[in-house]
Amino acid sequence: MKLKVKDVKLSTGGPYVAILNEEDARKLDLYGSDRIKIKDLSIVINISRKIKKGQIGLFEEVLKKLSLKQKQTVVINPDRHPISLGYIKQKLKGKRLTKEKIDEIIKDIVKNRLTEAELSYFVSGCYIHGLSLKETVYLTRAIVDNSKQIKLDHRITLDKHSIGGIPGNRTTMIVVPIVASLGYTMIKTSSRSITSASGTSDTMETLANVELTNKKIISVVKKTNACMVWGGIMELASADDRLIKIERPLSLDPEGIMIASILSKKKAVNATHVLIDIPVGKTAKIRSLTRAKKLRKKFIKIGRKLGMKIRVVLTRGDQPIGNGIGPALEAIDVLDVLQGKGPKDLKNKSIALATMLLELAGVKKARKKVLDSLHSGKAYEKMKEIIQAQGKNINRLKLGKYFHSITARKSGIVHEINNKLISKIARIAGSPKEKGAGIYLNIHKHNKVKKGETLLTIYSENKNKLEYALNLYKQSEVIKIGPKK
Repeated sequence: MKLKVKDVKLSTGGPYVAILNEEDARKLDLYGSDRIKIKDLSIVINISRKIKKGQIGLFEEVLKKLSLKQKQTVVINPDRHPISLGYIKQKLKGKRLTKEKIDEIIKDIVKNRLTEAELSYFVSGCYIHGLSLKETVYLTRAIVDNSKQIKLDHRITLDKHSIGGIPGNRTTMIVVPIVASLGYTMIKTSSRSITSASGTSDTMETLANVELTNKKIISVVKKTNACMVWGGIMELASADDRLIKIERPLSLDPEGIMIASILSKKKAVNATHVLIDIPVGKTAKIRSLTRAKKLRKKFIKIGRKLGMKIRVVLTRGDQPIGNGIGPALEAIDVLDVLQGKGPKDLKNKSIALATMLLELAGVKKARKKVLDSLHSGKAYEKMKEIIQAQGKNINRLKLGKYFHSITARKSGIVHEINNKLISKIARIAGSPKEKGAGIYLNIHKHNKVKKGETLLTIYSENKNKLEYALNLYKQSEVIKIGPKK
């Protein structure tokens, strides 16, 4: 069938999509989510009366891929569904998938052959039935093999990752310059925040450009031994980024996909020694010590099969770390620690993690070397080098002009700080999209507070968002203060 192109001026950010008129679709016996082929490109169809008979509405991705223009005539033919859909159905039924089947699913994800709905079925199947150890290894390898990679001629490349869920846990931005200042390579790629107030990339972006090409990353690493960049721009583990996008609205985080997601990004930068930080706490992402220990075993086993040496440390996740929660506020904490100031809990955890990472790589007297780097100012100088090499961001550490401090209604001891609520309030205030938004936390667990003492300050770049954040705080028990137990 020949149809005239109509630019619908819409974008999916992924799958190739076209819209057909009902009558034209009926002639070809096509239904919503069926496929058509234009030239050699397989395209998902939607059906709508808004498209006239004889027209085909094309999304921006299709127009760009096929170099098509408005009113140009194209020939369309029905196309079969991707084979991987059958494998996704098998996973939904609880069947184990082979290496070949998982590889086919990932290939179709990377090539934009699957819709978000179809991808959600795969995520749901993994969530309901889980992934075996073998399936997780297959998934990790498939993500890496179908994505771009960065390979440097280095015998040892270090990396670290925190499972997340703890506001202000910005240890990476302290560990990286320490390790790099000691002559070790660390290519740190991070995702942007999914549910937290800020991710490493969101915070680093207040200081430097994080959207670098692979070529630029290699240049930065050769100059400084390290980089801290957003993984999404480089198409490293690109299938993983699409899976994360699906998980977000579903609030699903299948364990197998989570492990594959983390390790595929490490493998994509050729990491040889990886430290995994799993915070455990009542309002952390991992709440149970039993689950954390099982997760530790899986990371180590899968890492070994992938040729990586992995150490997993279980840390306290019962409260935020540092004072700042939100991109600019967290960046201030990081720079303070690197200059010998800043929150002690963030400093001490960063020292411990940097030491463990170096010990994993066989470095002797690791703790002494870490302390020397931090106290001599070498780590801070290295951070400035990395920022300069990545491209410095000017005036990004400005805090939101609207703010409100919350004080204690009674005297007592801080018994609990809810990580999830703290993150939610910071996000409602505008973080991480608005860099100056977030929370400055004045207290931590076990601190004594007096009635009227400032507990925290909420910052926002928008007056209404500040009001929404304050309302949520008032309606929730974010900080529990009581008598000494």
